[in-house]
Amino acid sequence: MATQMQTARAGKVTKEMEAVAKKEGISVELLRERVAQGTIAITANVNHNSLQPRGFGLGLRTKVNANIGTSSAFPDVAPELKKLQVAIEAGADAVMDLSTGNMIDYSRREIIRYSTIPVGTVPIYQATVEAIQERGSIVGMTGDDIFQVIEKQAKDGADFMTVHCGITQDGIQGMRRNGRVTDIVSRGGSFITGWMLHNDKENPLYERYDELLDICARYDVTVSLGDGMRPGCLADATDRTQMNELLTLGELVDRAWAKGVQVMVEGPGHVPYNQIEANVILEKRVCKGAPFYVLGPLVTDVAPGYDHITAAIGGTLAASAGADFLCYVTPAEHLGLPSLEDVRQGVIASRIAGHAADLVKGVKGAWEWDLAMAKARKALDWEKQIQLAIDPVTAAKYRKDRNPGGAEACSMCGDYCAMKIVSDYLGKPTETC
Repeated sequence: MATQMQTARAGKVTKEMEAVAKKEGISVELLRERVAQGTIAITANVNHNSLQPRGFGLGLRTKVNANIGTSSAFPDVAPELKKLQVAIEAGADAVMDLSTGNMIDYSRREIIRYSTIPVGTVPIYQATVEAIQERGSIVGMTGDDIFQVIEKQAKDGADFMTVHCGITQDGIQGMRRNGRVTDIVSRGGSFITGWMLHNDKENPLYERYDELLDICARYDVTVSLGDGMRPGCLADATDRTQMNELLTLGELVDRAWAKGVQVMVEGPGHVPYNQIEANVILEKRVCKGAPFYVLGPLVTDVAPGYDHITAAIGGTLAASAGADFLCYVTPAEHLGLPSLEDVRQGVIASRIAGHAADLVKGVKGAWEWDLAMAKARKALDWEKQIQLAIDPVTAAKYRKDRNPGGAEACSMCGDYCAMKIVSDYLGKPTETC
């Protein structure tokens, strides 16, 4: 079975391409051309039966991902399925299953079963957990263990996979020479780095990359090249270690495309506001326009409890500069496992960032949405305003709770509502002396 990219290169259109083109309001032929070029990825595993496909990349609406999944402290999948539903209801375009608790296979299969949006995974998490359970340590893991997990997750229907292929022995030694404040903050990156250093071997995901691509091609899994060396604080942003990995990822993009495998590239992380645009431009140049998937970026290190806001600030600039996919950050980032409300707030904050960027990028429908809201406000049409809100539930609650009796104007201005006053007077004929 051909991948979306292989089919597009053959000049053919898939049902997934048709669905994405219709949803985005663009020509299916333009979409096909960009899938063939690699500047758009349609993450659609052939075994994800409940999927309503999404496209990520050039000219499309900025997409938002929500991270969910069990942990050793919270191993039950039931709450994560509720988070999945909350994420979908809040408008997420994808979720990533980051499960590390018991019954990882069961958790993943249930999430994929109930998810109508693309599901991503991080295979090294499961390979690491199983190595600890079966061999007593992370470093007891083998390359074969990792690839068996990749095959299993692909077969189960994972639409995209974060794989930390860009971490190499040269990159690790470079990091040691150059120095960093927070070293490696990527969980998957730390797992593979620890394994490499203990066993004095090269990264199997890098060494056996062609084997990884063959698995992904069989199930049409999109490779999401993880940034294992991403900066974990502003002081480490855009350093040699990060840039060295990016150059490696650029080469891996070429190799994936050569095999007809779709690919996205993941990016930072913690980045000062004035470096974000440069980071996006560098990724797009080095990786030849491959879709760029960023975490945040977070523009300050000092806002625990509010990192959904710091990420939305950075995400707006990143997406305006060309990033295609924002991984949400919740208020619980750096502090603990997110609650249902944290998930909802994280998705909404990232959606606001993405939409603000879509206005800048001229994405079809973005300006029309804002114009419709402006007209509804002018008309004091509260029902329409709530309907158009990015979060109608919260908007409706504020309107109900803060405006008892449903007054025409809001309780902030009351009788002194600027919209009402100006409308009243503009509607009257001008008097002459």
